[in-house]
Amino acid sequence: MMVRVASGHFPAGNVNLGGIAEAFAFVPWKGQERFFISGITCMAGKDTGKETPRRLPYPPLSRQDSRPHLPPKSKRMENDVMKMKNLKKLMALGLAAALSLSLIGCSGGTSSSDDTATEAAEDADSASEAETADTASGDAAEYNIAIVKQMDHASLDEIANAVAAELDAIAAENNETINYEIYSGQNDQTTLKQLGDQAIADGVDAIIPVATLAAQVMTVCAEDTQTPVVYAAISDPEAAEMTGIDNVTGTSDALNTELILDMMLAADPEVQNVGLLYSLSETNSAKPIADAKAYLDEKGISYTEQTANTNDEVISAASILIADGVDAIFTPTDNVIMAAELAIYQDLAEAGIPHYTGADSFVRNGAFATCGVNYTTLGTDTADLAYTAITEGMDGLDDYYLSDGGIITVNTETAETLGIDYSVFSDMGEVVEVQTTEE
Repeated sequence: MMVRVASGHFPAGNVNLGGIAEAFAFVPWKGQERFFISGITCMAGKDTGKETPRRLPYPPLSRQDSRPHLPPKSKRMENDVMKMKNLKKLMALGLAAALSLSLIGCSGGTSSSDDTATEAAEDADSASEAETADTASGDAAEYNIAIVKQMDHASLDEIANAVAAELDAIAAENNETINYEIYSGQNDQTTLKQLGDQAIADGVDAIIPVATLAAQVMTVCAEDTQTPVVYAAISDPEAAEMTGIDNVTGTSDALNTELILDMMLAADPEVQNVGLLYSLSETNSAKPIADAKAYLDEKGISYTEQTANTNDEVISAASILIADGVDAIFTPTDNVIMAAELAIYQDLAEAGIPHYTGADSFVRNGAFATCGVNYTTLGTDTADLAYTAITEGMDGLDDYYLSDGGIITVNTETAETLGIDYSVFSDMGEVVEVQTTEE
C-alpha cells in the first residue's frame, strides 16, 4: 500500500467509500493530514468545502498491538476470528485498489495530465527566462582600469574622482561593468613604477595616469604590452615627450599664462615686482614660467624666483617672497606647490600678496584667483577618451586633446582679506566664486 500526503481530494458524494473505509481502518491516523490510498484521498461525509478531514468510525490498529483485544475463548475460536479478520483485510484492500484504478482511468488522469502539462510549461518558461538572463549577462562587456595619481592633492584628487564618476556613468548607460581602482604614487617614481607594473601584470584594459610624472612612468610600464595609456592634466605634452607614441593619448590643461597675468594687472595696475613660485621637478611649470618671464620683461616688470621641491621648502620660499615685498605671486599648474597651498595661503593674504595660480583647486585651497581648466570637466573628458581607446582602439586618436579653459575662479574669502574688488574680472571671462576648503 502506498501512502502519500496530497493537497486535493475527490468529493465524498462522488465516491463509494465502503471499501475505502475498510481499508482506511488499517492506515494510522495522522492528526489533520490527509492521505491518499493509491492516489485517492480518504475523506468522509458530505463535501462542505472545508478541507478538514473527519476521522472514520474505524479505529486504526497500533503498531504496538496488532490485534484487537478479545475476550477469553477457545484457541479454535480465536483462530477462526483471525482468519475472518485477515479475509476482511484482503477484500477491503482489493476493493480499494479496484476503485483507485477506475477513478484514475476515468477522471484522475485528465486532471493530473493537465496539471503536469501546466507545470511543465511554467518550468520551461522559467528555464527560458533564466537562460536569456544568463546569456545577456554573459554578453555584457567588462573592463578593468587603473587610475594612478602622481600624488595626493586637491587638483589630482578632483580629476581622479571625476574620472571615476564618469566611468560609473558610462557603465550604467551601456549596461556594462567597468572595474577601477585609484592609486597614488606619492610623487615617488619608484612607487609609481611598482603601481604601473602591477597594473600591467593584472591585465588591465587601460591605465589613466593623472599628471606628468605618472603618465611618463605608466608609458614605460605599458611599452611591451601596448596597453592604452590615457593621461590627464599634462600642461605641455610635447615638452614632456608624451607625443608620437602609438598607445598613448590624453588631455592637456595647458595654461593661458598671458591671461592670468592680465588679470593681475587689471586688479593692480601698479604691480612692480612679481614673485614666481614653482618647482624645478615639475615639467608642467617650465613653459608657463618661461612665458611669464617673457610677458613681464615686455611690460618692464621685475620678478623674483623661488623654487621648492617639498612642503617645507614651499613654506620657506613663500616666506622669502613675503620678506622681499613682492606685489603678487604667480604659480603655474605645479603639483608640488599645490600640495602645500593650505600651508601658505593665509600668510600670503595677510601680507597683502595675491596668489595667482594655474588651477581652480589652488583657489579652493586659499589662493586668490586663476583662469584655467575646470578639473572636473577635464576628468570627465579623460574618462570618455579612455573608454573610446578601449572599445574602438587607438587608431585615429590624436596625441592629446586640449581642454577648454577661460573660467575665472576667485576665492571670495581671500579677496576680502586682500581688499581686492574682483569685479574687474567680469569682462575677462566667466567668474566663479568659491571659498576655502581643505579638500
